[in-house]
Amino acid sequence: MERLEGCARRLRAGLAAGRVRGRLPWLLLAIVLLGSALKDADLVPETPMKNKRNPLNVYFVKVAWAWTFWLLLPFIAVTTYQFAKSKFLYGPTKSILMVLRRLSTLLVGTAVWYVCTRLFMYIENLTGMCSTSAKLGEPRRLYATKQECHQDSGIWNGFDISGHCFLLSYCALMIVEEVAVLESLSIDQNSKLRVVVNGLFVSLCFLTMIWVFMFLCTAVYFHDFSQKLLGVLIGLSAWYGTYRVWYLKPFSPGLPLPNIPLSSKKYSYSR
Repeated sequence: MERLEGCARRLRAGLAAGRVRGRLPWLLLAIVLLGSALKDADLVPETPMKNKRNPLNVYFVKVAWAWTFWLLLPFIAVTTYQFAKSKFLYGPTKSILMVLRRLSTLLVGTAVWYVCTRLFMYIENLTGMCSTSAKLGEPRRLYATKQECHQDSGIWNGFDISGHCFLLSYCALMIVEEVAVLESLSIDQNSKLRVVVNGLFVSLCFLTMIWVFMFLCTAVYFHDFSQKLLGVLIGLSAWYGTYRVWYLKPFSPGLPLPNIPLSSKKYSYSR
């Protein structure tokens, strides 16, 4: 328990005053620019991360939205209810409605993930051609999708917007926004709820570190520069359009800290 509390305290200190939230978008853009330059200059060393079958890619990145969704769900539910209760904002019924409203953030995120990944697949199919080793005398077959091409052991050449750059940037930024609720949340030092919140918070922070690390690996090992840049710009646009524009409006899931501008949020989580 003491180690968890100490770890959570150090991580909270790093999130104080919105420093990480303010700098992370620029860090992600810098990683794409620098990583692409290193890749193009062939200065990247051979490591296991270059293999798409590495464990972090298979067990985390391939299901990145699932990890993000299922860790944020209890965190948002518990912290939102506790925030409303500790600030005496609402009664029990309205507090639950507030929790449901904030949980709709995950539905928005799921919609963003689904629409964008489908759009990327559509663009790749629309712009691609299949290269196969057809036998002499056989008519050349036309392939409509990447899946059909792969079924005949072909190689599909299309404009493949980096889904990793999009999703990892969006997930990391979303997590950093949601854990900002700790900046104004008060929980008793020795309560079981604090242990739960600390456990979820530390897990989300380490998950964010994995997303940023794998984002770096994508930048230095995979995709062309334009594909990675477009992917991260779409991820940043999805984050900005929700947390910096839509969620400030009355009819929206709302921010983790209701009606408090980013510049005025104070780090008041009980240490």
